Amino acid sequence: MLTTITPPKVTPRSRVWTPALLFLIAAALVFLIPTMLDVARESWSTEQGAHGPLVLATGIWLVLRERHRVAAVAAPGNALIAAVLLVPLLALFTVARITSVIEVESIVMYLCLIVVFYAVYGGAAVRAIWFPLVYLLFVFPPPDTLFAALTQPLKIAISQWSVDILYLLGYPVAGSGVTIQIGQYEMLVAAACAGLNSLISLTALGLFYTYLRHSSNWRYMLLLVACIVPIAVLANLVRVLMLLLITYHFGEAAGQGFFHELAGMTMFVTALLGIFVIDWIFTPLRQRWAPEGHIA
Repeated sequence: MLTTITPPKVTPRSRVWTPALLFLIAAALVFLIPTMLDVARESWSTEQGAHGPLVLATGIWLVLRERHRVAAVAAPGNALIAAVLLVPLLALFTVARITSVIEVESIVMYLCLIVVFYAVYGGAAVRAIWFPLVYLLFVFPPPDTLFAALTQPLKIAISQWSVDILYLLGYPVAGSGVTIQIGQYEMLVAAACAGLNSLISLTALGLFYTYLRHSSNWRYMLLLVACIVPIAVLANLVRVLMLLLITYHFGEAAGQGFFHELAGMTMFVTALLGIFVIDWIFTPLRQRWAPEGHIA
C-alpha cells in the first residue's frame, strides 16, 4: 500500500530563524552597536537628544507591534536593487566613520539596516512598517548646520513676539534679533532658552501619540501632525515669556536657577496638553473623516 508523505507546512515562523538569517543579524549588530554607542555618548546626553532612548524603545515596540503584518507579506526583495543601494551606503558609512561625523554615520547606518531588511523581507514589509521606520529617525542627531538654519528664524520670531506681548502689557522691554532688554536685564534667547532644543522631542512624541490614536484615519492623522510644530513653537513662546517675567520680577539669579528648569517643564507640559486639546477640538472632523465601520 502506497502512502503519500506530505511535507511539513512551512510557516513564516519556521522560516525566520535560519542560520543565514542569524548570521545576518549578528553582522548587523556588529555594524550597529559601535555607532549607537557613539550616538548615546554624543547626542543622548544633551538636551537636544535626550529623547533618543525613549524614541528607540517606543520605536522598537511599534515595529514588534506590526510583526504580524510583516509576516503576512514577507518575501525576499530584489537582490540587485539591494546591492545597488547598499554598496554606496557602505562606502559613505566608512568615510563618515573615519571622519567621526556622527550625524552622517548614524543616518547612513540606519539606511543600510533598512536596505538589509528590504532584501530579507521585501518592499511590502517595508511599507507595512513605514511609520515606525520614519519615527526611529528621531533617535539620531540632526545635522547641526541644518538644525541651526531651521531654528534661527524661530528664535528671532519668538524673541520678537515676546517683546511685542510684554510691551503691550506695559513692561519696559525692547529687543534686537535674539537679544531682549527688559528693565535693567539683558537676555540672549539661545536655542536652549527658547526651548527649541526640545522641538524635536515634542515632534517625536506628538507623532507617536497621533499614530497610536489615529493611524486608521490617515487624513486626520496628517492634519494633527501638521499642528504639532505650531503647538511646540507656541509652547516655546510661553517658556520665553516666563523666563523674562521671572528675571524682571525676581532677578537674574532666579531666572537662571530653579525657575529656568521649571519654565522648561512648563513648556513641555503645555505642548503635550496642546496636542490633546487640538485633538479634542477636532473631534467632529475626526468622526466625519473616520473610515466606514471604524468608530472614531
